Amino acid sequence: MIDRKEIQEIVSNYDPSKIHVGMTASHSALDVCDGAAEEGLPTLAVCQKGRDKTYSTYFKAERDNTGKLKRGMIDEALVLNSFNDVMLESTQEKLRKNNVLWVPNRSFTSYSDITEIENEFRVPMFGSRNLLRSEDRGEERDYYWMLEKAGLPFPEKIHDPKDIDCLCIIKLAHKVKKLERGFFTASSYEEYTKKSKQLIKHNVITKDDLTVARMEKYVIGPVFNLDFFYSPIEPKMPKLELIGIDWRFETSLDGHCRLPAPQQMVLADSQATPEYTVCGHNSATLRESLLEEAFVLGEKYIEACKEHYAPGVIGPFCLQTCVDKDLKFFIYDVAPRVGGGTNVHMAVGHPYGNALWRTNMSTGRRIALEIKRAKAMDKLHEIVT
Repeated sequence: MIDRKEIQEIVSNYDPSKIHVGMTASHSALDVCDGAAEEGLPTLAVCQKGRDKTYSTYFKAERDNTGKLKRGMIDEALVLNSFNDVMLESTQEKLRKNNVLWVPNRSFTSYSDITEIENEFRVPMFGSRNLLRSEDRGEERDYYWMLEKAGLPFPEKIHDPKDIDCLCIIKLAHKVKKLERGFFTASSYEEYTKKSKQLIKHNVITKDDLTVARMEKYVIGPVFNLDFFYSPIEPKMPKLELIGIDWRFETSLDGHCRLPAPQQMVLADSQATPEYTVCGHNSATLRESLLEEAFVLGEKYIEACKEHYAPGVIGPFCLQTCVDKDLKFFIYDVAPRVGGGTNVHMAVGHPYGNALWRTNMSTGRRIALEIKRAKAMDKLHEIVT
């Protein structure tokens, strides 16, 4: 792991008046750039050739002769041959010369090797570099390990498919869509065997991935992705904030849910088992009596991170939860960085963030605001790793 002092020394040589907000141009980049634009910070999006026009053309920034933003929010789209070229020393040097504070998202850790990010990416990162590894299921200290250490609720693990005696979900990677899910559900060993054979036959999953899949009891209830923000430099008010809540659209699961039962029963073999690829998000709120429990989840996660992944959480993180019939939360996934659904906050904010900050406050804008506050307080070194 790159020593934090080395990163802090780099950021100490930055020109605070020329700070740029940088990120991989995918996932939540539009929200991060829009928030930076709202707070007057220039943006630099690292794009992959052939996937760049959203950022290099359609949301490109236009400024007047005074520098005031008239349209869009991407000041510079740095188009590379591949996303992983951000790891090249020449790219990193350009980022440092532009005084970039890097906001990690899931695309960054998907297209670049996590070990290289930890040891070779010498660009100041807004957030906790060492926490990024905990997102990958199967790591020795992954987020399930963290949840257990924190005493947080998560779905019960099934160790052997022969023990399946109720609706369970089997979590593993998609064979063809490498960065997507090959998840499926089963309520018995027989159903598990039948579905897994179908999915292997249709190139959705592999036998090898199936042997290391995470199996857990399915929590029947609505999904709430809790988009939190933690400020280590907040001097007076609570350091934990709930910026917003989102939930997902998943293919082809959502398509299945829209079909009447008789049509579901006669689907072709290749269509019978839905896929869980996330393709969009929507906004949600919680009943007020559940909000305090949501904050308890956030506080426990923060304390565990401080103990096991010092310096702990910096900035945004997302606890992805289900709520069962007894109104109990279960955390089924954790994003130790900006969540994938925060684009629903873009430009308009979210009821919770807006109410707290008395203006349109998205996760992206909250990141930019924290950078500005750190500049004003001479504490940029406290928000980077």
